[in-house]
Amino acid sequence: MSWLWAIIVGLVLGVIARAILPGKQDIPLWLTVIFGILGSILGNAVAGWIGVRDTSGIDWMRHILQLIGAVVVVGVGDMLWQSMKGNRKRQQRT
Repeated sequence: MSWLWAIIVGLVLGVIARAILPGKQDIPLWLTVIFGILGSILGNAVAGWIGVRDTSGIDWMRHILQLIGAVVVVGVGDMLWQSMKGNRKRQQRT
């Protein structure tokens, strides 16, 4: 069940991160989910480092940090995806 939950959270965070970032992100949905999962893990790690991972009630700070992590990972991942995609096109022409 935890893997299913991670995929659902990754999808939601990845899609929200794509909506927050300006411009069009030309990455496939499966990569958006992976980037969302990685952003969630990054946000959880930061929440643990600053001591807000487990609080009473809803962990709003942890969720905000997860979203920030997803925005960063989707932004960087999109740039890497575009550079890899561009390199492939150049290699096919030669």
